[in-house]
Amino acid sequence: MSDTPAGERIAKVIARAGLASRREAEKLIEAGRVSVNGKKIDSPALNVTARDKVVVDGKTLEAPEPPRIWLYHKPTGLVTTHKDEQGRPTIYDDLPEDMPRVMSVGRLDLNSEGLLLLTNDGAVKRQLELPSTGWLRKYRVRVKGAVKDEMLEPLRQGISIEGEKFQPMIVSFDRQQGANAWLTVGLREGKNREIRRAMEAVGLTVNRLIRVSYGPFQLGQLKSGEVEELRRKVIRDQLGLDGEEAPRGRGPQVRRKPDDKRGPEGKRKRPPTDKRGAEGTRGLAGKRGPAPESKRGPASKRGPGDKRGPSDRPKPPRGGKPGGPARKS
Repeated sequence: MSDTPAGERIAKVIARAGLASRREAEKLIEAGRVSVNGKKIDSPALNVTARDKVVVDGKTLEAPEPPRIWLYHKPTGLVTTHKDEQGRPTIYDDLPEDMPRVMSVGRLDLNSEGLLLLTNDGAVKRQLELPSTGWLRKYRVRVKGAVKDEMLEPLRQGISIEGEKFQPMIVSFDRQQGANAWLTVGLREGKNREIRRAMEAVGLTVNRLIRVSYGPFQLGQLKSGEVEELRRKVIRDQLGLDGEEAPRGRGPQVRRKPDDKRGPEGKRKRPPTDKRGAEGTRGLAGKRGPAPESKRGPASKRGPGDKRGPSDRPKPPRGGKPGGPARKS
């Protein structure tokens, strides 16, 4: 017989309930903020079952919901943390107020933007963050400087920076645009400020960085600050996780915070000089093309007071052909 206790590790159970990641749950336990069946515990080396009563910060732990995942278009100027020591605004300040407690899958730094996955399940968070998942994270990167393709070869081979080895990147040079250039970069790991540090190592400075995909999940047309929940069927198909199906006929919800300062078309107000460009926004250069030409032919030569419509055009004489002589009576 196996000597393994029944149930799951308590830190994992707390993470599944969406209260914290497993590591954060272990810190809660060590701080004496967790009790099981009325007894305070100080070690995460404990298995619990559904019959045990777990209390965290005076609140009974409820049964976990099915795993849920949201796509969030993180704007710049927000940090990816629940509480910032420097008092800077966080992504959680920007989320709709009716969302449940969620955790981010990985991070995007203060000046980065684009796709950030959110989940209510700590086990899902851990699964998606593990390098063994092997999911490609793709970024649109704008750098300052004149780029030649051979400059990017060290990044494709894998470089070391201050003794830290970076895995090979998938890098393509898209276009030069004045003093800047656009690149597309793919990674399978997520070290701190990896792209920025790697570009600096080859003499380039990143001045815009947008994550456009994370594995099979795409930023698409999701606008800055918007949140969209994935269908549970998609979660099952992509992650092999069980969960109740969403009601039929109800698609993903795109939400934003009620006090979000956006223009009449649902877009954030930006300075008129902002020529953003990224997939899913306004194209590389941020310039709109010329207005399509009208399908109507050239304007008819009418007098300035002529307001005739198609029904007011002169009719041919009765019985005759247009332009021909009238029939004699």
